[in-house]
Amino acid sequence: MNIKSNDIRSHFGLVAIPFTRELNISKRWVKPLYDEPLQALLETLNKRMSAALIAPSGTGKTMLLRTLVERLPEVRYRVHYIKVTSLCKSDFCRELCAAVEARPAAKFNAMVRRLDERLVNLFDEDSLRPVIIIDEAHDMRPDVLAMLRVVTNFEMDSRLVVSIILAGQSPLRQMLRRQELESVTRRMAYYATLRLLSRDETLQYVRHRLTIAGSKGDLFDQPAHDALYEIAGGNLRATNRLALASLEEAVRAHKQTVGAEYVAAARTKVMP
Repeated sequence: MNIKSNDIRSHFGLVAIPFTRELNISKRWVKPLYDEPLQALLETLNKRMSAALIAPSGTGKTMLLRTLVERLPEVRYRVHYIKVTSLCKSDFCRELCAAVEARPAAKFNAMVRRLDERLVNLFDEDSLRPVIIIDEAHDMRPDVLAMLRVVTNFEMDSRLVVSIILAGQSPLRQMLRRQELESVTRRMAYYATLRLLSRDETLQYVRHRLTIAGSKGDLFDQPAHDALYEIAGGNLRATNRLALASLEEAVRAHKQTVGAEYVAAARTKVMP
C-alpha cells in the first residue's frame, strides 16, 4: 500500500504532515540548546565580527542559520549565502563576487579588488553591514579557506567591514587548527556548536512536531519513543525520517497509535 500525504493527515486528523523539512521558522522548536548559540551569533554580528558554527550533520544547523538570517534587520544587514565550497581559489572568489553582486573580472587579483570595493560600498554608501554565510565550509580546501584573511582585510586590518559565518561539520574544527590557517582562526570571535539530542529532548521534539501538525495528543507510545531515540540516536534529521516513516507504517496497519514494531519496520526502509 503506497501511503500518500493525504492518507497520513486524514488517518491521524492532522492539518499538516509532521517531520518534513518544510518547517516555518515561527514554528521551530525553541530550546536553549539552539537559542544560546543563536543569541551569541547575533551579538557577534552586531559587533561586526566573524564566527563559526560547527555541528554534526543533522543537528539543526540549517534551521539555526535560517533563524539567524530572519533575526537580522534588512535595514541594517545584507546577508549573502554560499554553499558551493569545494572550489579552487579563483572559482570560489568568483562565487563570492556573484553572491555580493560585485562586477566580474577575469583575473584573481581583480576579482579580490572588486569584491572589496563592493563590500565597502555596501558598508559606506548603503549603510548596510555585509554578512557572508559560507555553508558546508568543512568541504573547503585549506588554501581557499586561508583566502578569507584577504577578504576580511580592509585598510591594513584597521576596519571591520564584513562578517563571515563559517558553518560546517566537525572536520571544519580540525582544519581551523592548522598552523597555516591561524590568521583565519584568529578572525573568528565566536565558535558556536550543536549536539545530538538526549532521550528526553528527542521525546519533547517529536511531541512538538506533532503538535504543530495539529495532533491532539501523542501518536507514539513510550516504547515507540524509546525506539526512535535508540535508532536515530538523537539526530534530528534521522529522527524526522524515522518518525514520518513510522506514521506511514501505522497507517498501513490501520492503527491510531505508533508502537515500537512500526518504528522497527520503518527502520528497514529509511535507515542504512
